[in-house]
Amino acid sequence: MSGRSVLGPASLREAGALSFLVAALGVSGCDNPTPSEPASTPVAVAAATQAADKATVKVFATGLKSPRGFVFGGRDIYVAEAGSGGDRSTKGECAQVGSPPGPYTNGPTARISRIGPHGNRSTFASGFPSAMSADGDLDGVADVAFVGSDLYALVSGGGCSHGSRSVPASIVKVSSSGQWSVVADLSAYLKAHPVAHPPGDFEPDGTWFSMRPIRGILFAVEPNHGEVVRIDPSTGQVRRIVDLSAKLGHIVPTALAERFGNLFFGNLGIFPVTPGDQKVWSLARNGDVAVAKGGFTTVLGLDFDSRGRMYVLETSHAPGFPTPNTGRVVRINSDGSRTVIVDGLFFPTAMRFGPDGKLYVSNKGFGPEPGELLQVDVP
Repeated sequence: MSGRSVLGPASLREAGALSFLVAALGVSGCDNPTPSEPASTPVAVAAATQAADKATVKVFATGLKSPRGFVFGGRDIYVAEAGSGGDRSTKGECAQVGSPPGPYTNGPTARISRIGPHGNRSTFASGFPSAMSADGDLDGVADVAFVGSDLYALVSGGGCSHGSRSVPASIVKVSSSGQWSVVADLSAYLKAHPVAHPPGDFEPDGTWFSMRPIRGILFAVEPNHGEVVRIDPSTGQVRRIVDLSAKLGHIVPTALAERFGNLFFGNLGIFPVTPGDQKVWSLARNGDVAVAKGGFTTVLGLDFDSRGRMYVLETSHAPGFPTPNTGRVVRINSDGSRTVIVDGLFFPTAMRFGPDGKLYVSNKGFGPEPGELLQVDVP
């Protein structure tokens, strides 16, 4: 099958899945009207979590534009957002992504929001490229991370094939005033370093999804081509850690996590979804990969609590194609058993523990606006 390799944007196009998703959400193009029965109202979430080990869940912040990854800084949370696309096109200027999902259009609508300690949202940085595919899928700012006191953003919506003339897919440095500049050109890196087995749904500028810092170095995963790279933010040098297409095929790697300096990643897989078919992998610095845990579905988030227990975010647990209200958080307990901590989520896209010990989840990461940041008091 052809399979899209990105999610939270592109992966929902796996085998035409985005058309299915658009129908399920009742959205078309940029309009994004609210469905008649929104899945993540406090009532719906509470009903879902009562059957999920009695976790306490609340909407901590709303008003987000397709939220993706986020990071904690001081008393605030910085949230990457894919934005709402635009009408700029680069047809005739460079190679375009094949149809479907191309061609893309683009606009400077992606941003980074800052969420205060009481859930109040403000725009911290804006004007990032937001790429919208012909079938309504979005790429923008995919993730954010601090290296020391410096904030960096993973911009997946850039690149000429995404309709962005001037800003490539990139790592950018964001100043305390919200101004930003490119420090690593990921579009150029991908062009100069092709993977062994490009997918049939190849995206020239990739669909970068997740990023984590370790000892001053940024690590990022690209799901479409299938690789993990390291970026030195002080020099802009990009180096491949592993070509997963050569080792594992088109598994669609997504969420990165770090534990005591060790890297882990989860994978989305291709559609139709087979529940329990995806995995969490460990990744050594020399590129060796091994299965850490199996038996998951459409993994988009990964983290560990203070006791070292693994938490896995599944954006849709239903078989077939992505289905609203079927996202969930699964914990691997110390004895190897599993507990569903939160269920009934609406296409969540990222998850992290905060300094307060609570679990935070980007909900409605794609689909109708507004997106949300949920706060989970884990039992």
